[in-house]
Amino acid sequence: MAEVKRGRSWETSRRLFAEAQKVIPGGVNSPVRAFKSVGGDPVFIVRGRGAHIFDADGNEYIDYVGSWGPLIAGHAHSGVVRALAEAAGAGSSFGAPTPAEIDLARLVCGLYRSIDKVRMVNSGTEATMSALRLARAFTGRERIIKIEGCYHGHVDSLLVKAGSGVVTLGIPGSPGVARAVAAGTVTVPFNDSKSMRSALESNRGEIAAIIVEPVAGNMGVVAPADGYLEAVRGLASEHGSLLIFDEVMCGFRVAPGGAQERYGVDADLTTLGKIIGGGLPVGAYGGRAEIMARVAPEGDVYQAGTLSGNPLAMRAGIETLKMLQEPGAYGRLEESAAALAEGLAGEARGAGVSVAINRVGSMMTMFFIEGEVTDFAAASRSDTAKYATWFRAMLERGVYLPPSQFEAFFLSLAHTPAEIDATLAAAREALAAVRDA
Repeated sequence: MAEVKRGRSWETSRRLFAEAQKVIPGGVNSPVRAFKSVGGDPVFIVRGRGAHIFDADGNEYIDYVGSWGPLIAGHAHSGVVRALAEAAGAGSSFGAPTPAEIDLARLVCGLYRSIDKVRMVNSGTEATMSALRLARAFTGRERIIKIEGCYHGHVDSLLVKAGSGVVTLGIPGSPGVARAVAAGTVTVPFNDSKSMRSALESNRGEIAAIIVEPVAGNMGVVAPADGYLEAVRGLASEHGSLLIFDEVMCGFRVAPGGAQERYGVDADLTTLGKIIGGGLPVGAYGGRAEIMARVAPEGDVYQAGTLSGNPLAMRAGIETLKMLQEPGAYGRLEESAAALAEGLAGEARGAGVSVAINRVGSMMTMFFIEGEVTDFAAASRSDTAKYATWFRAMLERGVYLPPSQFEAFFLSLAHTPAEIDATLAAAREALAAVRDA
């Protein structure tokens, strides 16, 4: 199953992309899918199973995108599929409370010690938007601090020096974002507590919240430096600002209780998504009871959503989180990810190609760069042309990687040593292509 085949054709995907461009802006419903930074046309996926996906032309790939993180159990996991079928059979949405909402909320609160109450929404963008509104109301302040290269969804105030698709496409922000909104956002570098302190002191008494990915994933994966998160936690408390950890990506992926468990630092508010929906659209924000008490209808901060807490996403999320609590689950993820990271580093050395591989838990990025990557400025110096060559060479050899230098690889419980070995065999040839390009 893990063996990859050669001689690929993408005629059907090309035809589908041409058709899509007639009715969908750019032919895709999220920009990075268009393959603009890696060249060529996107492949259209029709099904997945375990660690593998299959395109419209019948090509099979070992998948390291995993729908950008949520499929930690793998594609079409039998338990998740069964739960979805049961939920759909009873009704897909009611716009009314359901028992599954309580079950998932209890799981989240039980795993995150900083979350007393949680509100379900439909996307990570909704979660961060809502958390910021709540932080502004709770503190009575309006300005926020975000980190350069961290992407928190397409909220107007957060599309300032954002990572992910914004940097992939070379867009510095976005037209349509009001200047007054952007002016309320202060940006500082990742892993730089001195700059954070300076920004807080320069805006004393004005900062409602600091929002940060505790493990950056949208400038590529970048781990927090020793003491960085502790310093940010202390500065937020000192200045009366709320600390928001955006764990939409790293939540439940780097530890059962996310980055907060892994690094021992608690946030005031946490945003979640991806894994808690088991592959369905979902988001959530939660935190201390006194803060969450401000959310309507308990409090006066309004936020609503017709499909929030829909039973399909709740059931898929419950099954996924239960699976992750089984003995050895995180050990298997760590083992697979470490084997891949170490193997890729060895193959790159053998090919004479300079790379930096950053990994935290089951997420990683291979930067084509000399030296370390510890912030957005360093990540931005990566050789994107080499990454594009690498991406296409791996695709030809049956390995599906993120179509952007500035995104993360995601491993799942379905990735076995056979998939890792096949990936490294493909990488040996693909890195030679990079070297010789």
